[in-house]
Amino acid sequence: MDALCGSGEFSSKFWDSNLSLHTDNPDLTPCFQNSLLAWAPCVYLWAALPCYLFYLRRHQQGYIVLSHLSRLKTALGVLLWCVSWADLFYSFHGLLHGWAPAPIFFVTPLVVGVTMLLATLLIQYERLRGVRSSGILIIFWFLCVICGIIPFRSKILSAVAQGRISDPFRFSTFYIYFALVLSSLILSCFREKPPFFSPKNVDPNPCPEAGAGFLSRLTFWWFTKLAILGYRRPLEDRDLWALNKEDCSQMVVQRLLEEWKKQQEQAAQHQAAEASGKRPSSEGEVLLGKRPRTREPSFLRALMATFASSFLLSMCLKLIQDLLSFVNPQLLSILIRFISNPAAPTWWGFLVAGLMFVCSVMQTLILHQYYHCIFVMGLRFRTGIIGVIYRKALVITNSVKRESTVGEIVNLMSVDAQRFMDVVPFLNLLWSAPMQIILAMYFLWQNLGPSVLAGVALMILLIPLNGVAMKMRMFQVEQMKFKDSRIKLMSEILGGIKVLKLYAWEPSFLKQVEGIRQNELKLMRQVAYLHAISTFIWVCTFLVTLITLGVYVSVDENNVLDAEKAFVSVSLFNILKIPLNMLPQLISNLAQTSVSLKRIQHFLSQDELDPQCVERKTITPGYAITVNNGTFTWAQDMPPALHSLDIQVPKGALVAVVGPVGCGKSSLVSALLGEMEKLEGKVYMKGSVAYVPQQAWIQNCTLQENVLFGKALDPKRYQQALEACALLADLEVLPGGDQTEIGEKGINLSGGQRQRVSLARAVYSDADIFLLDDPLSAVDAHVAKHIFDQVIGPEGVLAGKTRVLVTHGISFLPQTDFIIVLADGQVSEVGTYTALLQRDGSFANFLRNYAPDDTKDHQEADSRTALEDKEDEEVLLIEDTRSNHTDLTDNEPITYEVQKQFMRQLSAMSSEGEGQGRPVPRRRVGTAEKVVQEAEAKPSRVLTQEEKAETGTVKMSVYWDYAKAVGLCTTLFICLLYGGQSAAAIGANVWLSAWTDEAAMNGQQNNTSHRLGVYAALGLLQGLLVMLSAVTMAVGGVQAARLLHQALLHNKMRSPQSFFDTTPSGRILNRFSKDIYVIDEVLAPTILMLLNSFYNSISTLVVIVASTPVFAVVVVPLAVLYLFVQRFYVATSRQLKRLESVSRSPIYSHFSETVTGSSVIRAYGRSQDFEAINNVKVDTNQKSCYPYIASNRWLGIRVEFVGNCVVLFAAVFAVTGRNSLSPGLVGLSVSYALQVTLALNWMIRTISDLESNIVAVERVKEYSKTETEAPWVVEGNRPPAGWPPRGEVEFRNYSVRYRPGLELVLKNLSLQVHGGEKVGIVGRTGAGKSSMTLCLFRILEAAEGEIRIDGLNVADIGLHDLRSQLTIIPQEPILFSGTLRMNLDPFGTYSEEDMWRALELSHLHSFVSSQPAGLEFQCSEGGENLSVGQRQLVCLARALLRKSRILVLDEATAAIDLETDDLIQATIRTQFEACTVLTIAHRLNTIMDYTRVLVLDKGTIAEFDSPTNLIAARGIFYGMARDAGLA
Repeated sequence: MDALCGSGEFSSKFWDSNLSLHTDNPDLTPCFQNSLLAWAPCVYLWAALPCYLFYLRRHQQGYIVLSHLSRLKTALGVLLWCVSWADLFYSFHGLLHGWAPAPIFFVTPLVVGVTMLLATLLIQYERLRGVRSSGILIIFWFLCVICGIIPFRSKILSAVAQGRISDPFRFSTFYIYFALVLSSLILSCFREKPPFFSPKNVDPNPCPEAGAGFLSRLTFWWFTKLAILGYRRPLEDRDLWALNKEDCSQMVVQRLLEEWKKQQEQAAQHQAAEASGKRPSSEGEVLLGKRPRTREPSFLRALMATFASSFLLSMCLKLIQDLLSFVNPQLLSILIRFISNPAAPTWWGFLVAGLMFVCSVMQTLILHQYYHCIFVMGLRFRTGIIGVIYRKALVITNSVKRESTVGEIVNLMSVDAQRFMDVVPFLNLLWSAPMQIILAMYFLWQNLGPSVLAGVALMILLIPLNGVAMKMRMFQVEQMKFKDSRIKLMSEILGGIKVLKLYAWEPSFLKQVEGIRQNELKLMRQVAYLHAISTFIWVCTFLVTLITLGVYVSVDENNVLDAEKAFVSVSLFNILKIPLNMLPQLISNLAQTSVSLKRIQHFLSQDELDPQCVERKTITPGYAITVNNGTFTWAQDMPPALHSLDIQVPKGALVAVVGPVGCGKSSLVSALLGEMEKLEGKVYMKGSVAYVPQQAWIQNCTLQENVLFGKALDPKRYQQALEACALLADLEVLPGGDQTEIGEKGINLSGGQRQRVSLARAVYSDADIFLLDDPLSAVDAHVAKHIFDQVIGPEGVLAGKTRVLVTHGISFLPQTDFIIVLADGQVSEVGTYTALLQRDGSFANFLRNYAPDDTKDHQEADSRTALEDKEDEEVLLIEDTRSNHTDLTDNEPITYEVQKQFMRQLSAMSSEGEGQGRPVPRRRVGTAEKVVQEAEAKPSRVLTQEEKAETGTVKMSVYWDYAKAVGLCTTLFICLLYGGQSAAAIGANVWLSAWTDEAAMNGQQNNTSHRLGVYAALGLLQGLLVMLSAVTMAVGGVQAARLLHQALLHNKMRSPQSFFDTTPSGRILNRFSKDIYVIDEVLAPTILMLLNSFYNSISTLVVIVASTPVFAVVVVPLAVLYLFVQRFYVATSRQLKRLESVSRSPIYSHFSETVTGSSVIRAYGRSQDFEAINNVKVDTNQKSCYPYIASNRWLGIRVEFVGNCVVLFAAVFAVTGRNSLSPGLVGLSVSYALQVTLALNWMIRTISDLESNIVAVERVKEYSKTETEAPWVVEGNRPPAGWPPRGEVEFRNYSVRYRPGLELVLKNLSLQVHGGEKVGIVGRTGAGKSSMTLCLFRILEAAEGEIRIDGLNVADIGLHDLRSQLTIIPQEPILFSGTLRMNLDPFGTYSEEDMWRALELSHLHSFVSSQPAGLEFQCSEGGENLSVGQRQLVCLARALLRKSRILVLDEATAAIDLETDDLIQATIRTQFEACTVLTIAHRLNTIMDYTRVLVLDKGTIAEFDSPTNLIAARGIFYGMARDAGLA
């Protein structure tokens, strides 16, 4: 360097320490200023150029029109270039005139000039690539200004000192240069206009980040607007910004799918190569018997390939940040040395303080850029994974679906995708943690020498203790199992709550749930204790410091522990603490994620349906469907369900498919749709398809959307479809007409209505082929007739289309073109109705048994009555459809069948997802106006309660509730313990500072053992207190969890049936799963963290103020700034979190809806539309995730700025007060200040976490206080043993309504049933038949009047005393998962013989004894592994076991085939001869031999007499009998 500056005119040395360091007025030599300072910005720009150009080449945003701003910037760049060249030419001019300047005067202007030219060109190139604000150039101009400030000052100083300007030309060019550079810096901070050909942003609310300038992005200033808005009022969906294009599902999923396809292709090629035997297997492999591993496509590789670029960027940022974190300890050591050296010039101290501040600020900015990058990447991971799984779920085969329940598939999407999102932020630790550890060790070694090894050894010894984390993981897995089984049981209880009430079985199930909960709490305690031990490990880092320092002073007399060594080591150990603690967490997270990865990969590699299974293009002319020798199975490992089928369906034919239960009728429809796996044969089907499944699949959207199903609205066709499917009357009744929102799985429609909506969807679709899987079973007989005539039959809307109708109804068969009879998966007969009758085969037998009369008469009668009853039927129809199945039991398959597992897992996850959408009215009673009032009254009430808890701050009473549950003494004790722990920590550090000062005074160490002993005692005390407080909190938390769950459970078990009718089970389950989970596992650790960071922040302030009292002055403004930021953040982030969780559940509900309805979606060819809907739902969720991530960064930067100011002021005040301060105190206060940022940041985050989580307590409390039903047992009023002896039932002026404020359902009923009578109860739907039986069981309580059984008023005794003495065989056969024995006798009161006898009488004996487990046969959830008929027989067996005097039979409608029905009727006639039997009849032939028949009409008694008399009287009953062909 000296060579460049040393010769010629104006020569100077490169470095002069007397001029630059040891002086009160420092300056740099002219040579230094002209070389290094001038070159620094240039070096930066040239170094950054290659990467930046590469980036610009890849990112084309459209070009920006040349603006005034751009022209000005370019002009300044050209001027700067000119100024540099002027300098260069001036030097040449000097050379020519003989006064040769030093070489540096040629080199520097040349370098600077070329660089300025480059900057100018870069400005233009950026404009062409559409860059609106250039970070690279802002930093460049900033460096130019910074490097220009020193010559700026020194030129003026030297001119003043000499009294003249030594080199006027260069003096003036420098100031011109400085002015231009400063202007360029200012101009580069402004943004350009948006690029010209950029895609027009149509979004009404685009994300401001995309258009934000460099500085705004760096500090997240673009987020401020939303933070202010969120502070003013709770945020809503419309306030959220649209997603950036690169974060949208469509982009992300597309990229991931492409990569995954590549992986699959590679794997396929690899396997093909292996199959052809190209791969040489080594001898060793053959010897060891290794099979070459088949290569599976790797999902991990696909992910990595998709997101590689953002990952690399995050690595660079992390690297810079990690290196910066080691600068401050070095600066601290310089600061302490400065304080110890009174002779040092004061400006040194200020320089160090300034550098500390700058370094901290840079660290903050880079760290948050890193976090933003990595969290957004996590979001993209989740988006991609969800999208890929969704697309896969639309095409998986049925055998795959069988293996994994919908719940499990939904779990892949919710839990496993979330795991990926959670692990992404940790991934960089894999390389960063070891690097940080090595660097920290290196600096510690420099500081303390080999003594460090003692500390390191201890750390390595502590790593196994981190294995505690692994143990905790095991416990958590166990705990999850208990939790799952508890939720599963709860969801079954909620699904079958009515049956539990009717049988008085609640105590048995209550005991089961509490048993599971006990085990869960036991594990929770163990986890909590382990957690306490792991907090002690945190404190063990203190032990590391202690041992290292102890070894250091004991090893050698001359080792003096001064402030510099002690506090620099402490701050290095603090850096070391983080990676060491994160590693175990990272390992366990990775372990979990690898499990998730395997599960996702396994799912994505599953078999897909073969789209070529059904040939859709060609077919024999004249036919719509042909099957040649088709053999089909549900799964490869199962026997074929259908074999050697040969079927031809001509175009436009109406074909009926009949046969006994389980003969493969529905399978045939599935095979035609391509849903089954084809083993051999060919299937041809030409034309578009509409499909009506047996279980209607209804989406959670408006009724109109359900019918249109993605097609455009054609009002005429729509109206016709509704009319034909008898839906118009229903629309009058539904609160919003066809705009009524249908709940999940059609929950607010009756079974019949659901089926008709499903049919209307098919009719509207106007397809060529209609596959109808038993659409008439769920509707009443006369509606079935109407639908057949209007829609399916030869005269119906679909006449002329090809129709395949699976049916159990016999009456429609004569009108079909031909009939296919199936038996055991084969076609047994085919032909027209008359041909089959004449053939006298199995079909004819079947008909003879069940056709009411000779069929000919039947047909004649049919045509006759059809004419007579045209008007009658109209009335009838309106009656039926209006009724909307008011009776609670008529609520049909809905309660159970439909709600199978999905609801479960779903609601468990739907986390706070309630209260969205419109209120869904539950049951309808009374007239349409009533419904509207009802819809407004009840659901709106529920909704507002939901919402009340959902906005604004949480009330103090909620915290108070939780504190009471934990125990007030415990709460107080924990706070005190934390106070003590902070005091101990401060004590230890103050002691350390005093110890180091003592050394500084004497220059040697005295009574080391005494010093060390006290330090150790204080440190260990702190550790013990931390552990104690964690243990206490654990005990308190478990106690609170126990009490809150217990109160919730007991209240729910005693809630009246009306509560369950008006509250979706998902919402109740949510309390038991999500909210209880939060109380169990989230609240206690959050509170501990809050206390920790709060006490940390406080103790920092105390220490700094104690050592430098002046600091108290800045505390107030900093605290104000902090609180200010905190208020804005908490309000905004809380609401964003809520919006996020509310928008999350629709993803999962839509997904589970898709999985359940995938066959319908595929049949109608709507897969792509559904993928688009899924994209929209995911994007909606990401729209609230993204600002939430940004809000954390926004907060972090602002809070850390407050922390950095604390560092700055602590250092500055230490420098100003250096005369009165010892180095020990300075070390103490600054090392505390360096830690404060973390504590401040955590404090705000935990406050807002606590606020959003404590809501769980409020929600659980809310459901623990709902009203309960009458007591189960009234102690002073128990019925006598053996009651009721006779079984007389008497209604006296009895009236009842469903809920207060609704109309009466039964009005002044008075009737008496004698002991042993058999009474049939009939009436139109909605006449109050089921309500009557519910009153008997006191599911509904009387509005007036009373019911007496054997003279005893049922309202006076306890519910269980009443219900356990009555027996009901409900319409819906509900079983619970568990053994068959448990399903028959949950209390274990009956003997083995009794049970077998009951099974024998209920015709189940052969089935059960054929099962290897016998009575221990495991029923799956809802009795899925038994047929509907078998389930009904199990209910019969229950009744036979109880042998009570009164039996209520709510007759099963369509779920059951005629044979099973006959079995049940026969058993009841023989076994319950002496009992009083009340039967609600749908099929009149079952009650024609009863003693009396009660006809109800609109809640009053219309007729009550023996069947023969009633038929003679030609009243309502006669009309019904005639319709059924019995009169």
